Amino acid sequence: MIKNIFVWVARSGIAFLVGSVLVVAIFRIVPPAITPLMVLRIMQAPFTGHVVLTRHQWVSYNNISPAVFRAVVGGEDAGFLRHKGVDWKAVERAKKVNASRVKRGKPPLGASTISMQTAKNVFLVPWRSMIRKAFEVYFVYLIEALWGKKRILEVYVNMIEWGDGVYGIEQAARQNFGTPAAALSPEQAALLGAIVPNPRRFSAVKPSSYTRKRASWIRGRMRGVALPK
Repeated sequence: MIKNIFVWVARSGIAFLVGSVLVVAIFRIVPPAITPLMVLRIMQAPFTGHVVLTRHQWVSYNNISPAVFRAVVGGEDAGFLRHKGVDWKAVERAKKVNASRVKRGKPPLGASTISMQTAKNVFLVPWRSMIRKAFEVYFVYLIEALWGKKRILEVYVNMIEWGDGVYGIEQAARQNFGTPAAALSPEQAALLGAIVPNPRRFSAVKPSSYTRKRASWIRGRMRGVALPK
């Protein structure tokens, strides 16, 4: 009995490893069609009243304004080109200060990199648990090895949520500014980058004072952002 369980666990583990590597390798070339978050939003829609899903159109890296990539890197992950997927220094820093920040009523510092957000959005359900976090780290290192930084950025901006029912930078650009992603200005890109942390609460087309301040901060950081070649 114990031997059978061990064999089953071993076979399941091997099947997962082979399957995950194969899927990540396929997505190196083929754009993902849907994410677990999109599926969850569809399931939640009848009970929340939110928009289910507007048109989602994939656009290639070269058909996206470089300002978009500079905005998300500047706003979300300034060390994107330097780390290997997980910024362990940021993780340790967050552990040290977050307990006291929460006690003082301040929001905790985040340590999630763009690579981590991409792995979570594309491959995992958006539920918090230590097991899911372990799988997230696994997929982070897998996409770093098989995709590289340029593909990670391309997938990230094409698959994340940019508003209520809005997925992908092309739809976000057209819905907010009536322009394709390739034509977004640095100012427009900064506004979109400012809403990434909570796109269903904040608006790029009708920005609050907080969104404008964050966009201005991102705009200043964009000047120093280098992009992968």
